[in-house]
Amino acid sequence: MPGGRENDPRGGSVPELDSGATAWILTSAALVLLMTPGLALFYGGMTRSKSVLNMMMMSFGAIGLVSLLWVFYGYSIAFGEDIGGITGDLSAAGLRGMLESGTEGGIPDLLFAGFQLMFAVITVALISGAIADRAKFGPWLLFAGLWATLVYFPVAHWVWGGGWIMELGVLDFAGGTAVHINAGAAALALALVLGKRVGWPKDKFKPHNLPMVLLGAGLLWFGWFGFNAGSAGAANGTAAISLINTQVATAAAVLGWIVVEWLRDGKPTTLGAASGAVAGLVGITPACAFLEPLGAIALGLIAGAICALAVGMKYKLKYDDSLDVVAVHMVGGIIGSLLIGFLAIEVLAGEGNAGLLYGGGIKLLGLQAVGVIAVLVYSFVVAYIIGFAIEKTIGFRASAEAEVEGIDNAEHAESAYEFSSTSGGGGAFAAAGIASSAKPKSEPTEAVSEKVAG
Repeated sequence: MPGGRENDPRGGSVPELDSGATAWILTSAALVLLMTPGLALFYGGMTRSKSVLNMMMMSFGAIGLVSLLWVFYGYSIAFGEDIGGITGDLSAAGLRGMLESGTEGGIPDLLFAGFQLMFAVITVALISGAIADRAKFGPWLLFAGLWATLVYFPVAHWVWGGGWIMELGVLDFAGGTAVHINAGAAALALALVLGKRVGWPKDKFKPHNLPMVLLGAGLLWFGWFGFNAGSAGAANGTAAISLINTQVATAAAVLGWIVVEWLRDGKPTTLGAASGAVAGLVGITPACAFLEPLGAIALGLIAGAICALAVGMKYKLKYDDSLDVVAVHMVGGIIGSLLIGFLAIEVLAGEGNAGLLYGGGIKLLGLQAVGVIAVLVYSFVVAYIIGFAIEKTIGFRASAEAEVEGIDNAEHAESAYEFSSTSGGGGAFAAAGIASSAKPKSEPTEAVSEKVAG
């Protein structure tokens, strides 16, 4: 990484700041933060109108809670001095000593901590989609804090902070294991703990706002360039290959998903296009710096098609993953991580890390499988224990009455949309001094039915 040292007038030396790298990581951190509000829109649009606020609050709650935990001790667990390959020490708790600690690779250590904070936030938020429509907000925050502490922070150390997975030689550039398999496995555990929604699978839980879903997917796509290309740590060639691979893999996954829909259902859908984009982004995340663009396109097509097919698993296995977090993030993360073992090229992935299709042996694929299985099993088991303990003590799942009547009102005393009449001098018209001339209709208008994927 770029950067060096210059003389310190006090007699020592201070690290030299690379302004270009610093500017790029500052921008990337902001892009990754934007992904969590984008996720809130993506998930919120996919839920029913009476639970959209609760769904979005889970993402915003994760921003607030995880940001503080990261400063208190999360960064230190993830990137502190290694203890037995399992965790970092607490020498950097509170980010102590980082204000004047210099730089790594030309960027301030404090900026690296801030960039990694955004990864922690969205990883926790991703889990929430599996329990849409039926989770209490307070217990969700408790789960989020415990899971981040016991799972995300240590696993980030395993993968990126000098822990055993990193030392083993498993490749994960930007989070296939630490973020997506991690969150997807936890999502599966919570879906099993909380059980099925009232009426599922007989009732159709259609997205209430597909334009919101597309907007959220677009913001995720935009922010993901900071997620992947920002993980290069500098504005360099690695960032460039990560950016182009992220774009083409995602584009291919959109086509892969909607082709499956077209052949299976006879129509391509906007929900399918948005979901395919996210599946492609997930799949390319661990591999973006290790593949040539043609390999990235192949990965995207495979991820889009397989994730589209994986959505049907929940109906066959009878677990209610509300917004298909398992099919997109866990399955997509597994695909991306394992395909490194087939598609990695040595000039990018490092000496001895060529994939099977590029003249390498089976060793890399085996290492990738070890990383996948270890993170999946650990996250699932710990998430299940935490979720089960919360459900049996303070209660995690909302009551059936709250679920049917609308969890937004039950948990937050709010509704996303105001459907009452504005006639009679109330609301915004009255505030503006305008009398409404609209007459109330004798009967409510029936909602138009929409056909969506899944």
